[in-house]
Amino acid sequence: MVNQLIEKMIGYFGTDVRRINHALKVYTFASCIAHRENLSETEMLIIEMTSVLHDIGIKQAELKYNSSAARYQETEGPPIAKLLLADMELDSEIIDRICFIIGNHHHYQKIDKVDFQILVEADFLVNIYEDKISKDAIESVLNTYFKTKTGISFLKNMYLAK
Repeated sequence: MVNQLIEKMIGYFGTDVRRINHALKVYTFASCIAHRENLSETEMLIIEMTSVLHDIGIKQAELKYNSSAARYQETEGPPIAKLLLADMELDSEIIDRICFIIGNHHHYQKIDKVDFQILVEADFLVNIYEDKISKDAIESVLNTYFKTKTGISFLKNMYLAK
């Protein structure tokens, strides 16, 4: 089912390879963290699907507002995600959860469950590299936003190892 969603995401973004690569990197980290943290099958499905679609609103945000600002992504993302998920025979609660996380994934104070936490950690792991974040900022991100044992280990090994 996740592979089908990856195909849909690639179809949606088309030639925007940068966005496709970002989504796939976040998906890979999120899936690995979720497995290492022993999430349930339902939680795994939610985190994997959410990570594939977490930035799905960026294309529409850029078209509509000429901006990729977080607030526009979060506004535009959930309706697009619902369309992409519509024929996948998922419970409405799962779709609602995926859309909630997509619609709030830059509002860290709204993290309410481990699935949301893992998405945020995976996105940071990718964004730190893509955005060339300073070591001081990385340490701040670690201390402020990382909670899972696996996410903390990945961040330290990738960016703070001596």
